[in-house]
Amino acid sequence: MTKLNENDKKIGTTGHSWDGIEELNNPMPRWWLYTFYLCIVWGIGYTIAYPAWPLVSAATSGMLGYSTRGEVVEQIAEVDAANAAINTRLASVDLGEIITDPELESYATSSGKAVFNTFCVQCHGREGGLGAAGYPVLSDDDWLWGGDIENIHLTVAHGIRNEDDDDARYSEMPAFGEILEPEEIEQVVNFVMSLSETPQDASLVDAGAVIYEDNCSACHGEQGLGDRDQGAPNLADAIWLYGGDVDTLRETVTYSRYGVMPPWSNRLSEAEIRAVSAYVHQLGGGE
Repeated sequence: MTKLNENDKKIGTTGHSWDGIEELNNPMPRWWLYTFYLCIVWGIGYTIAYPAWPLVSAATSGMLGYSTRGEVVEQIAEVDAANAAINTRLASVDLGEIITDPELESYATSSGKAVFNTFCVQCHGREGGLGAAGYPVLSDDDWLWGGDIENIHLTVAHGIRNEDDDDARYSEMPAFGEILEPEEIEQVVNFVMSLSETPQDASLVDAGAVIYEDNCSACHGEQGLGDRDQGAPNLADAIWLYGGDVDTLRETVTYSRYGVMPPWSNRLSEAEIRAVSAYVHQLGGGE
């Protein structure tokens, strides 16, 4: 054990000893202690003045009544008030005027992008709505229900195949696994593949054409070009919502697909719906 030197002896020890190791009695500097005590007093004062302690359903409100949520609400109200005139105009003009009026189009696409990034990217993805399996790409010119701004607005407002809006777009593909034999499904799948790419088994295409004509052409058209009035996709352009490989097409024909989009008219204002419709329209595929 190191012996205490003369300076250590002057300081003295606390009387604590561990295996012969003693603790010098070196108190903290007074300036540090005063700063520490001041921080304690300030912390107590802060918890009294501002929201701080969590309770069962909320936190203590504080004597000053300050609220970060309230501050955000005030800021949103200020922005809404500043944009009230142009939002009223956006909500009332003919939809076609939005994309022909430079001021309205600029405002609509800017605010529409914010709406899209808040409510739409979860399904349609960022980077201009590049979509995913089961979620349409919004930046190409392949539209199930039409890509002019009126049709985009209708789709956004009322959604697709949901039970919440009586005006939702609606179509339903039958599950042909309950109608056709497995070999007939293989035939029609190969015919559908032949419309846009090489079929897996070319020998089944002719038989598949007959199956297609009897069961599929009423919705998808004789040439497989689809029907936007029914939301029936174009089968001849090699653009697939769920995938165009033989296994995915077989699953689609056998079990059908039933994608659902919620209506936004009960969550967004008319100005916001028009803004996001204008934003989607100008992504590159709007008609």
